[in-house]
Amino acid sequence: MNQKALKTLEFNKIIDQLTELASSSLGKELCHTLLPFCDLTSINEAQQETADALSRILQKGSLSLRGIKDIGASLKRLEVGSTLGIVELLNISSLLDCALRAKAYGSHDEEEEDKDSLSERFFLLEPLTPLNNELKRCIISEEEISDEASSTLKNIRRSIKNANGQIHEQLNKIVNSQTGRTMLQEAIITMRNGRYCIPVKAEYRSKVPGMIHDQSSTGSTLFIEPMSIVQLNNSIRELELKEQEEIERILAELSEQCAEQMEALESNLSILVSLDFIFAKAMLAKKMHATAPVFNEDGYVNIKKGRHPLIDSKKVVPIDIYLGKEFNLLVITGPNTGGKTVSLKTVGLFTLMGQAGLHIPAFDGSSLAVFEDVYADIGDEQSIEQSLSTFSSHMTNTVSILEHANEKSLVLFDELGAGTDPTEGAALAMSILSYLHNKQIRTMATTHYSELKVFALTTEGVENACCEFSVETLRPTYRLLIGIPGKSNAFAISSKLGLSNEIIDSAKELIDSEDQSFEDLLADLEENRVAIEKEREEIEAYKAEMEAQKQKLEEKNEKLEAQRDRILKEAKEEAYKVLQDAKEYADTTIKKYNKWSNESGLSKQMERERNELRNRMKGSETSLLSGNKAKPKKQHKAADFKLGDAVFVTSLNLKGTISSLPNAKGDCFVQMGILRSQINISDLELIDEPTITAPNMQKTGSGKIKMNKSFAISPEINVIGKTVDEALSILDKYLDDAYLAHLPKVTIIHGRGTGALKNGIHAHLKRIKYIKSYRVGGFGEGDHGVTIVEFK
Repeated sequence: MNQKALKTLEFNKIIDQLTELASSSLGKELCHTLLPFCDLTSINEAQQETADALSRILQKGSLSLRGIKDIGASLKRLEVGSTLGIVELLNISSLLDCALRAKAYGSHDEEEEDKDSLSERFFLLEPLTPLNNELKRCIISEEEISDEASSTLKNIRRSIKNANGQIHEQLNKIVNSQTGRTMLQEAIITMRNGRYCIPVKAEYRSKVPGMIHDQSSTGSTLFIEPMSIVQLNNSIRELELKEQEEIERILAELSEQCAEQMEALESNLSILVSLDFIFAKAMLAKKMHATAPVFNEDGYVNIKKGRHPLIDSKKVVPIDIYLGKEFNLLVITGPNTGGKTVSLKTVGLFTLMGQAGLHIPAFDGSSLAVFEDVYADIGDEQSIEQSLSTFSSHMTNTVSILEHANEKSLVLFDELGAGTDPTEGAALAMSILSYLHNKQIRTMATTHYSELKVFALTTEGVENACCEFSVETLRPTYRLLIGIPGKSNAFAISSKLGLSNEIIDSAKELIDSEDQSFEDLLADLEENRVAIEKEREEIEAYKAEMEAQKQKLEEKNEKLEAQRDRILKEAKEEAYKVLQDAKEYADTTIKKYNKWSNESGLSKQMERERNELRNRMKGSETSLLSGNKAKPKKQHKAADFKLGDAVFVTSLNLKGTISSLPNAKGDCFVQMGILRSQINISDLELIDEPTITAPNMQKTGSGKIKMNKSFAISPEINVIGKTVDEALSILDKYLDDAYLAHLPKVTIIHGRGTGALKNGIHAHLKRIKYIKSYRVGGFGEGDHGVTIVEFK
């Protein structure tokens, strides 16, 4: 790619944005040197890497690669056996930390079947955890080695600390003594040349035996190291030298360990820098809301809703551009500041970005061609230094383009032929475009010349385009319309701005009749285009509405189908259950027939059983035919309810007993097991009094009695606070009444307490023959505070 086009199309500004997103200096260097590729394989690989990184960012968030240090120089020193310093070893540790984070970020790849183009990079990373842990154990900061780096270092530093303590103890005795306060300038301990001293007044110099290390600027104070601590100071100096030797030994040992892993360190550095570069491209794509273009080698360009990346995203107008299939030359006309140059730069910059492996800010599915070079003549090329006019400068650039361009090139011209006589300029522009068109070179050119509009209309493989302009608002819309030549709006704009009609009419008379006819034709085309576009938008709106209605209808049909299937399934299950019940009852009856057939005098009983079976089968048939039709709920009045009436609470799906008469609002209390609640009569249904057939009453003729006592029997009894004897006396009568009332089960509320009352009741229940079973209440029934009794 020629550098002039990269600068003209502002590719360097995109590179600057990319460089800012890289984390490391080496990654920024890769971004800064990025150039477009010219072969399809390399382009597709780079695009795939960017797409895979973007996919990972959207799924897992960004990858933190801060901490990548350039350890290249350190690795070379290790190669020749040198010892690394503390900072260099910390840089290696920082790199390994990044490798560990990156490894964890990409670790899920091993469990997935479909791995992307970055999986191998993540797999090849080696965090070298043992080495990194050793570096962190030994090195605390850039200035300090840990005491735990070695036992020798720890002992040396302990000895230094002890010596310092002894020195301070000796000096404190001197400083705090009565003699010391007289001889010392200040009661402090200071250091000179790395040795502990005390400030002695000059006149007491002979009173303090020791070594003089310094004096004050006035000479009144001498800094003397007393003889009593000279040996201790010497010991500290010796220990400090041993400490430094031990630190150098530790650094040499750590360097040797790093040298053993030099190949892995080089690999980690290379991989992390490449990941930093790739994820910077992905972050740029995310920032621009960009997508991966589809590349081809057929010279076909189709950009869908492309947005120039250097224009504010809130202001940029997306454009659709295609080139290279039905035509290879596009001539764009329109007013100044209408967006012609932006359209040229968008195509050129997208081509450079795409071939460099960067996503482009356009709709998904946009296509770009692989070009060996991109040539652009855009902007004012006037050069005072080279004594070149605007036309000469443009023409010099054009000549260079014509010499080097081929069918694998993309050529962009802005205002071709401008800066000279319009007639000659139009002729030159037409000739240049014809030359490029005949060589099948993909070309885009902007112009104001009407001759080029006619050239595009009359030449096969050449197409007109224009940047739309609103005369009403006197502003361009920045929309690019391919297939429509641009119309001159000079007269319309002038009239809108207030120029008199007399002057405008006079100007129109000066225009050639053919030019006037051509402009009128363009005006008609523009009116027809606007009308057609409006109709198309209306059609699209109708289509969208129809599609929405179709979608709703399909969803409704799906719901109906699902509901129908559910109803059929429930009906079949209900029918199967009914038939199973009938079959079981029939089997039982047949067994009875077989038994009774061997006995005499039981014909009445057999006939009764046969009638009962017939009625039951008829009931089953009626149930199947009636389905799940809900019975109409009967409306009750307050007067219909009496104390002790059995009712069904529809909202709670529970049976209960009326325990208080309804008030003026129709509210009454209903006892439902251990639950007592206020319910409105609109939520209650009276339960018909059960008719009970007693086997021992068959001889009475009717064989049936009404258990009227059931109206007054509550399904529960509360004996809390009673003694065992009192409770059993009350309980005996209650259980007899409940059994005669044919209640299936009752609840005895005795509370928790000490358990004596519960145990006495349970012992009594064991002796009652008509009780089938009893148990402690479960969750929601009262737990251990109640006993549930079931009758036979």
